Amino acid sequence: QVQLVESGGGLVQAGDSLRLSCAASGRTFSSYATAWFRQTPGKEREFVAALSRSGGSTYYADSVKGRFTISRDNAKITVYLQMNSLKFEDTAVYYCAADGSPQPLKSGTYRYWGQGTQVTVSS
Repeated sequence: QVQLVESGGGLVQAGDSLRLSCAASGRTFSSYATAWFRQTPGKEREFVAALSRSGGSTYYADSVKGRFTISRDNAKITVYLQMNSLKFEDTAVYYCAADGSPQPLKSGTYRYWGQGTQVTVSS
């Protein structure tokens, strides 16, 4: 069974940058499309970014376009979310997700999920 682990969250000031990492235990991401979602208490889980299985296509929420970048290392071991120009509104728990053939923007179509990592941006 695939186990996903996120890391890299923390407390930063508005305008700063963070890079989140997501690693799959015991295997690579070669057979999976991956994505990042985020959630704040009282709100629905929100799509952030997604990467196709091949790595050739990316998808971004309008709220993060131009600021966030999803990528995968050459060995397909780790998926990253580079977050630049962070805003207070980006504060949330960020989750990594993976699936063999999801609908990229829809959280309900991803089978595997990490435990989440907290990102807090002070205004």
